[in-house]
Amino acid sequence: MSKKCELTGKIPLKGHKVSHANNKSKRRFLPNLKKVKFNSDILKRNLRLNVSNAAVRSVDKKGSLDQFLKEAKNRNLSPRIKKIKKIILAKSV
Repeated sequence: MSKKCELTGKIPLKGHKVSHANNKSKRRFLPNLKKVKFNSDILKRNLRLNVSNAAVRSVDKKGSLDQFLKEAKNRNLSPRIKKIKKIILAKSV
């Protein structure tokens, strides 16, 4: 399983763990990923996606997965979601 959000493109960041004595050791900041089922009204099926908690909140704010994908930029989306977006845009016209 890739540690990358399929909707927002969030990936792990690198940084330092800093002790009280200011010693620095390398660590990774992982995105808060969840496996979530989204219902697509246009496709009339459920999609199970590996998304960050921030992406779940963004989809809720837009109203639905279909609405989110219509406005999302392609560079942030995974290849699988790009195909789904193309289908949604074709059916919604």
